[in-house]
Amino acid sequence: MPRLHTATSSALGTGTVPHLASRIEDTIHEFRERSARRRGHTPTVIPYSGYGAPGWVRVLGRVLLSKPGSASRYRKIRGWRSFTSVPLNDVEVTVTIGGVSHTVTADRGGVIDSVVEADLAPGWQTINIGIDGGEPAEAPVFIVDPDVRFGLVSDVDDTVMVTALPRPFLAAWNTFVLDEHARRPVPGMAVLYERVLHDHPGAPCFYLSTGAWNVAPTLTRFLARHLYPSGPLLLTDWGPTHDRWFRSGRDHKVHNLERLASEFPQIRWLLVGDDGQHDEEIYSEFAAAHAGQVQTIAIRQLSTGEAVLAGGRKSDDDARSPAETRRIYAPDGAGLAEQLLGPDPR
Repeated sequence: MPRLHTATSSALGTGTVPHLASRIEDTIHEFRERSARRRGHTPTVIPYSGYGAPGWVRVLGRVLLSKPGSASRYRKIRGWRSFTSVPLNDVEVTVTIGGVSHTVTADRGGVIDSVVEADLAPGWQTINIGIDGGEPAEAPVFIVDPDVRFGLVSDVDDTVMVTALPRPFLAAWNTFVLDEHARRPVPGMAVLYERVLHDHPGAPCFYLSTGAWNVAPTLTRFLARHLYPSGPLLLTDWGPTHDRWFRSGRDHKVHNLERLASEFPQIRWLLVGDDGQHDEEIYSEFAAAHAGQVQTIAIRQLSTGEAVLAGGRKSDDDARSPAETRRIYAPDGAGLAEQLLGPDPR
């Protein structure tokens, strides 16, 4: 069983005074929580897809204050409304798996991110998450068979979803304005992923993004609507941390890749991203640090217009992966599939 990880582990045990921004955020959360409770709002668990292996499960979710009976509404919420919900921080949550209960604690943003002991069969399973005074929720978890030797990690923006926006406005636009109906999938990527996973039964699929947990329901609906394979989202929590104004998206991706390498050392990964951010650089550094754990780095090449909006294409001249790590490049899923799998026989 891997060691316990939490969403706020980097901020614990530092022995330093919390950053001014985090103290301001905590004060705002406390005010909003008191106001919501006066209006009769109760704790609600919003479950996210988790994952694990025989012996352990990583439980993911978020605790919010909401009107009684409105849990299903939060799972359908879109755009800026996802950021008006009131997180309930530092509260105990009960995770029940196979009749055995475990107590975990949500972080200062209400995010549940904990590893608990459990012995579930490989494949998709269901666990229960509950909180005192609130509605219980069922969360899907994908259990990876120890015999599986292949896995897929995919970026989201400009990799599975066309954004075509200047980077400074991308996160705000996708988070506060658009819903899943207004977003366009990258052509051919869903078919590529379906073919890859069909050829590797039982392989896990992770969607690694710098997006906020608030938009997890929207992203989940987008992926399902466009027939992408089901898989856990590995997102982050917006806002200040214990020691800085804003979280680092790059550090978030690096941390989660390192974590997956530690949790599943037997797996060789297909890493899919685009050339408009730092995906290739991050993937190359990961491959160099974990020789033998990366099978292929697949990079979607942005169009000229997309690259201009993204601030140009990022070069990977300074960070090369090991010679045994295969690299492929194409502007869409069909081009990547042709190189990775050969022509589609259908």
